[in-house]
Amino acid sequence: MNSKKRILVSLSIFLLVFAIGAAGFKILGGPGTTLLNSIYMTVITISTIGYGEVVDTAAHPAARVFTIVYIIVCLGTIAYAVSSITAFVVEGELKNILGRRKMEKEISRLQDHYIICGSDETALSVIQEMLLTQKKFVVIEPVKEKIERLAALGAGPLIQGDPAEDSILEKAGIGRAKGLLSCLPTDEANLFVTITARSLNPGLRIVAKGIDLRSHKKMMKAGANSVISPTHIGGMRMVSEMIRPAVTTFLDMMLRERDRVLRFDEVTVTAGSALLGKTIEESKLEERTGALLVALRKGGAKEFDFNPPKTTKLGASDVLIFIASPEMVQELEKISGT
Repeated sequence: MNSKKRILVSLSIFLLVFAIGAAGFKILGGPGTTLLNSIYMTVITISTIGYGEVVDTAAHPAARVFTIVYIIVCLGTIAYAVSSITAFVVEGELKNILGRRKMEKEISRLQDHYIICGSDETALSVIQEMLLTQKKFVVIEPVKEKIERLAALGAGPLIQGDPAEDSILEKAGIGRAKGLLSCLPTDEANLFVTITARSLNPGLRIVAKGIDLRSHKKMMKAGANSVISPTHIGGMRMVSEMIRPAVTTFLDMMLRERDRVLRFDEVTVTAGSALLGKTIEESKLEERTGALLVALRKGGAKEFDFNPPKTTKLGASDVLIFIASPEMVQELEKISGT
């Protein structure tokens, strides 16, 4: 029997013993014994305080015998309750329950957050980047030991469970989430998560890890917006390091700098934005935030306009690409109405 069940059992026993005491003193204390006096006798007996008897047990031998037996029973009940509570606290279940409730409240307040499934090396890199860029996220990991390791790293809200289950994804707030990253160790697991997540939130952006290149089309058909192969990315990085080392050094400095975090990021102009109809020069986004505008994609278009002219007018659904810090991005989102 675990500690939680022992707490419930000891509480039930305590209530039963209390009821027996009140009834016993009422019945055996004579016709003049009131219910209040019976309860009073029960309380001072259980608590071992003994202020003074209000039921005359000397005049009723049966009541005195009952009191002797009742005291022994109470001592045993109190000893059992104390040991149960001690085990409950020592084993950390109270801490776990309070922590779980705190986590559930924290997740319930999240909106437009990201859900990360898994905690392998790929997922750890994703988590680290989310922390550096100050994004809101929830991590789902099936293995308890890995959850404890993530907690030690200071990762955000953590949920232990299978991310392919509806209830677990709903607990992570998938209905309010902006995106999901599936970083589980097998393509089959990532495929199941993709199918489940897409069925729960049709508008969710899903990025899945695909180890076997042949599985990518299946994941895309299952609902993934993008499938990333760590092996393919690694190969591309090796080529870039060989033929364009200065570029990779520049990008490395952006990714590894801790004093000032800079990233390529994007901001979308919403339908109600104050930027609508203004030119890039009139919006003064770079001057107001310090971010560097790199490219622009007009709403509905597929091509990007690199280093767009200052006379370009901004419209709804335009996507602006910046090199910016997390603080700059937050300011840009406020201005653009994102």
